[in-house]
Amino acid sequence: MTELTLYHNPRCSKSRGALELLEARGLQPTVVRYLETPPSAAELRALLGKLGIPARQLLRSGEDEYKALNLADASLDEEQLIAAMAAHPRLIERPILVAGERAVIGRPPEKVLELLA
Repeated sequence: MTELTLYHNPRCSKSRGALELLEARGLQPTVVRYLETPPSAAELRALLGKLGIPARQLLRSGEDEYKALNLADASLDEEQLIAAMAAHPRLIERPILVAGERAVIGRPPEKVLELLA
């Protein structure tokens, strides 16, 4: 089995649910508490590539930082959005499960199971 990495926020019920689903199947992913050890801009670019989505789809629009940084501005480019997430990791959607060259956002948590098939 490919090594699994879970970008996790233990305070998030969806993130906890995804981890529980994996553990219930006997899987022990490498857990990255991304609020404590935020991914760099380069790591975020790689994650976006594995997810196959633009940076805007990885943003949590309900966070205070989203409003404070005016991230709803459609003129902001990928690099500006990535830089904002690298500087303010609370903006990153969660949880994210990575398996090799593929990744999925676990919303709902059962989405993480797609990578196990």
